[in-house]
Amino acid sequence: MLRRTAIGLLLFAGVSVAQEPATFTLTGPWDVAVTVPGKPAQTVHINPPVMLSVAAEKHDKIPVFNPKAGGWVRGAQLNGVKAQETTSANLLDPASFALRAGPEPDALLFARGTDYEVDLSWGTFGRVDGSHIGTDQPVYATYRHAQMRLDAVVLSPDGKITVRQGEPRAAAPNAPAISPGERHLGNIYLPVFLTKLAPENLFPVLENAYPEKPVAKTPAIIRITKRLEAGETLRILAWGDSVTDAVYLADRENQRWQQQFVTRLRQRFPKAKIELMTQAWGGRNTGSYLAEPPGSPHNYQETVLALKPDVIISEFVNDASLKPAQVNERYTKLLADFKAIGAEWIILTPHYVRPDWMDLTRERDIDDDPRPYVAGVRQFAATHDVALADASLRYGRLWRQGLPHSALLLNAINHPDARGMRLFADALMALFQ
Repeated sequence: MLRRTAIGLLLFAGVSVAQEPATFTLTGPWDVAVTVPGKPAQTVHINPPVMLSVAAEKHDKIPVFNPKAGGWVRGAQLNGVKAQETTSANLLDPASFALRAGPEPDALLFARGTDYEVDLSWGTFGRVDGSHIGTDQPVYATYRHAQMRLDAVVLSPDGKITVRQGEPRAAAPNAPAISPGERHLGNIYLPVFLTKLAPENLFPVLENAYPEKPVAKTPAIIRITKRLEAGETLRILAWGDSVTDAVYLADRENQRWQQQFVTRLRQRFPKAKIELMTQAWGGRNTGSYLAEPPGSPHNYQETVLALKPDVIISEFVNDASLKPAQVNERYTKLLADFKAIGAEWIILTPHYVRPDWMDLTRERDIDDDPRPYVAGVRQFAATHDVALADASLRYGRLWRQGLPHSALLLNAINHPDARGMRLFADALMALFQ
């Protein structure tokens, strides 16, 4: 049984009342007993995921297979498992993949290892040396694949508990909308093709929002606040990787974390005069900037320090491979450089990414970020009295709000959507409350 005693404030029938969370208990492969405290349990049935069949998907030409690249860019991408610029892992049925020279069922069947190679986890494929597939030759892929899904468990005003099935997607599945008067009890998460539900697929709503706590103000935050209150001009530089660049967002100019933050900061400090600048480099980290030669579009001296910002806010999920000792060494240098130009520094801890990249086997019961980098950043900030906007804490509690964090990743790997960007802005605004 999955039971929690946390109390949350939820809006039901237009009134904010304290309510204990519902309990979700598996009673069969696809059946869940849902208990609202004080009421008899009701059993709901979850529709199992389905495999979709794709026949003769045409690819005008395919590249040479690159086994050394990331799985999602090793070759051509199957359309059924595409997730923005990547593919979504573990949705392809490995036994189903076949590649032919034509769309007909009896067209020449190419041989794996002789004509092509395929990454059966990521759904990418390409030619190999000696292949019978020509450089510009069309090929036709046949395969089966699953999709992700997020179903909502809903309590209606008449007391009936039902499941509202979500739209299947290759990545970032959304839970269905909840109507006025209904109570959202939780979600059922189907991340891959399953033969039965397990406890890690159950996401009852245990709290309806992140439990905000007062954040101790560092000297830098106090100085920044005084300037904002006085209406002085404040030049803020958002420095980061692809999450800061965020070219993948539908409304990039409004949805990026830095824009959400500055918009809210202006509301918090009406007299403030804020100039926002962004320097970001997708797929790179702080070490990449430091290694760039003079004249490079991302040379650290010329594109970060030379801007002479008043505040630097750094976001580098791509620094997550650093160990605490490496964090201390590199970030100590950055801190000295920022002090030399008179800039204050705010460090954002990173969002949660695909679970296996964090050595996680599930997406619930994960409040504590297991990455040594995050522990190192927290220690560095505490030791050097650097302001820390701890977004990781907020991502770690999404499961308590009924939401697996992968549902926010548009590329199924590490690119958060607008909701995920808001969590960064939330963490930053917490420093100024």
